[in-house]
Amino acid sequence: MSHFIFASPGKYVQGRGLLDELGKHLTTLGTKAFVIADDIVWEITGKRVKTSLEHAGADFTYERFNGEASSNEVLRLADIARAAHTDIVVGLGGGKTLDTAKAVADELKQREAIVPTAASTDAPCSALSVIYTDEGVFDTYRFYSKNPDLVLVDTGVCARAPVRLFASGIADGLATYVEAQAVKRTNALSMVGGKPTIAGMAIARACEETLMAYGYSAYKAVEQQVVTPAVEAVVEANTLLSGLGFENGGLAGAHAIHNGFTAVKGDIHHLTHGEKVAYGTLTHMVLEQRPDEEIARYIRFYRQIKMPTTLKEIHLENETFENLVKIGELACAEGDTLRNLNVNLTAQEVAHALIAVDAFSKSVGD
Repeated sequence: MSHFIFASPGKYVQGRGLLDELGKHLTTLGTKAFVIADDIVWEITGKRVKTSLEHAGADFTYERFNGEASSNEVLRLADIARAAHTDIVVGLGGGKTLDTAKAVADELKQREAIVPTAASTDAPCSALSVIYTDEGVFDTYRFYSKNPDLVLVDTGVCARAPVRLFASGIADGLATYVEAQAVKRTNALSMVGGKPTIAGMAIARACEETLMAYGYSAYKAVEQQVVTPAVEAVVEANTLLSGLGFENGGLAGAHAIHNGFTAVKGDIHHLTHGEKVAYGTLTHMVLEQRPDEEIARYIRFYRQIKMPTTLKEIHLENETFENLVKIGELACAEGDTLRNLNVNLTAQEVAHALIAVDAFSKSVGD
């Protein structure tokens, strides 16, 4: 018998300049932090993090993240944290860093604080990680018994990240309600293993409404590296609403197709998570037989924020039909979420939809 489940992080804090208060928030959770960040993020934020932790009297150990959220990297970092006798894991950076930090905290059975430095994905709030092989191929979803204890988002830091990452977060967020509706319609389960709650669906819907209402003006503001009320709203939608919405509403076609893209080699892998999800969302909508005008509305919006809507823009224009079927095969894999859209979909139908999105997008005027 399935139940209704709603899960969320212990505390979510968002605002400009918050990075300087990280130490104050961390000391309620632990006394010795294990901080994970890549070189670029540490160069940008390291000094402020260090100062904040020192002011709060918190001890910490920093270790560099090597760039891939793989099982080997998780075990390497967990060993270092064990040797340093830390009691709280802090992930600082983008989606893969944050997913790795969650996995390290799970290995150590410790509390965790997640500090995104870009509003680029909905990973921060969730109790799961996407784990890849060392070569960057999708491996598995890793689920946890609890969500992060703290998610701290400095909108000033996020607004200074490349605008492409901000737009990618919007695209990732726009998949939330599309996928949650499919899960609800097919009576499937959410990512927390229950039926979607009223709260989960309402949050997923609010995510889409917020992004469509304020996404473009927020995007233009972030191009100038400024924080406006629209930017605050969109950062919350990208991070909190999308995170709670996808987890409690569930995933379906958009993210399964995103994962399917790892079946082919080439320049598509230089795209961000959100850029691939954008094309996956349109493909999902075609497979779901959404009305033309609805799909066209998404296409026009994606174009405004420079997200891909054609096969050329995702570097698949020269792929053989057989390779598009391979993408479909991986998207249809047993452990993925395409069956939440339609349990009977075939790899060929996914390939057809990938081509149909491209053809339709080229015909949609601005």
